[in-house]
Amino acid sequence: MTMTMVLRRPLAPMLGAVLAVCASIALAQPASPGIEVPGAGPRVGAKPPARPAAPAAARSATATVPLDRVIAVVNDEALTQYELDEQKRIVLGQMRASNVRPPAPDVFESQVLERLIIDRALLQFAKDNGIRVDDQMVERTILRIAQENKITADELRRTLEREKISYAKYREDIRREVTIQRLREREVDSRVQVTDAEVDNYLATVAAQAGGEQEYLLAHIVVAVPEQATPAQIDARRARAEEALQQIRAGKEFREVAAAFSDAQDAVQGGDLGWRTPARMPAVFASAVSKMKNGDVSDVLRSPAGFHIVKLNDSRSRNAPTVVEQTHVRHILVRVNETTSEAEAKAKIERIKDRIGSGAKFADQAKLNSEDGTSAKGGDLGWVGPGDTVPEFEQAMAKLKPNEVSAPVRTPFGWHLIVVEERRTQDVTKERKRDVARNAIRMRKADEQFAEFMRQVRDQAYVEYKTDDK
Repeated sequence: MTMTMVLRRPLAPMLGAVLAVCASIALAQPASPGIEVPGAGPRVGAKPPARPAAPAAARSATATVPLDRVIAVVNDEALTQYELDEQKRIVLGQMRASNVRPPAPDVFESQVLERLIIDRALLQFAKDNGIRVDDQMVERTILRIAQENKITADELRRTLEREKISYAKYREDIRREVTIQRLREREVDSRVQVTDAEVDNYLATVAAQAGGEQEYLLAHIVVAVPEQATPAQIDARRARAEEALQQIRAGKEFREVAAAFSDAQDAVQGGDLGWRTPARMPAVFASAVSKMKNGDVSDVLRSPAGFHIVKLNDSRSRNAPTVVEQTHVRHILVRVNETTSEAEAKAKIERIKDRIGSGAKFADQAKLNSEDGTSAKGGDLGWVGPGDTVPEFEQAMAKLKPNEVSAPVRTPFGWHLIVVEERRTQDVTKERKRDVARNAIRMRKADEQFAEFMRQVRDQAYVEYKTDDK
């Protein structure tokens, strides 16, 4: 674990998405949606079956509860028609909340089924590799969702009831999202490296641009190409992307076309990517966007992942100076994970606090006990500013006086003790630019690598579509 483990990460979905928890991770990833390209859909030669009409007996007045059926098998686990129907209902609610018109029913069903398959394959991979999320972690995540949307836990429950989503199902949806986020952190995020040379090159490019660094509000469509695709398959995927572009240029709403054509997980939000600096975009995007005006739509772009269409909705400058209050802070972290329970971690951090209260030095206890990359430095996180740490950490830190040791603080990473060394007001424009550039490059790399990871997991999964089960 490194010092960055206490840095702010994408949290669980905001309220609009709270009521429409998709099968795939938004934690991750979040906030900060990536260019997610889980795959080009079902395997070559395997087509999801169209949903058959219900038999006459099931449509009769006496048959009020239709039987469920298996519609696909992912490795050794079944996906049922009920699961598909429930996910379709939730995603439709999310699309309504985003004012996105859903695609044709058969296209929509195929998209939702494919995302359920990816979700199931990722969860199986996580389980096989020992990733578990306990009930306490789930409840804390739900509480954070409520707090970030400025509602109480009871209000969240009532909102779910209005949307006809059972709390038990919502808890399991959150458990799945947190599991996939942990999988992403372990398999992808923890392995992403950004060199000083990459940061230097990016900042040099920005400095050479007239007007300095810009930030762009983007939406996108991706038509994914499977690994080892044949020339015929590539041509077919290119033709699909060209068809999407033709519809946009003929006047169809970009969001509607994205919902119908895009293979990305954000298709149900109309392909919205939010605000991105060039460092947060794939190179193919950055090159195209730099030549576009607000409202423009790109030509079809090619990347190793597939074919893309980008729309530039807005742009703004990021060149204002940055003056912030910084805090020099140390911490001790005891993680909660598969080997250390909530109770064990809390008991350990309380024992450490008792030792410090009896005269032990904070830095010495951090070296001995902290499960963080800063332990060798006595838990020293250096100077941190607003937004540099997760909310729970930042809120606790803000209440401390210099040299005061906090009570145990729970964050998504475990239990902390925090001590503030000193505070200052600082012009951090130069440092902030480097930090922003480094984080943006890291997030872009992580987005791209997780997209590739999902595609690999999907391609390696055995998927059998059931056509005869009733």
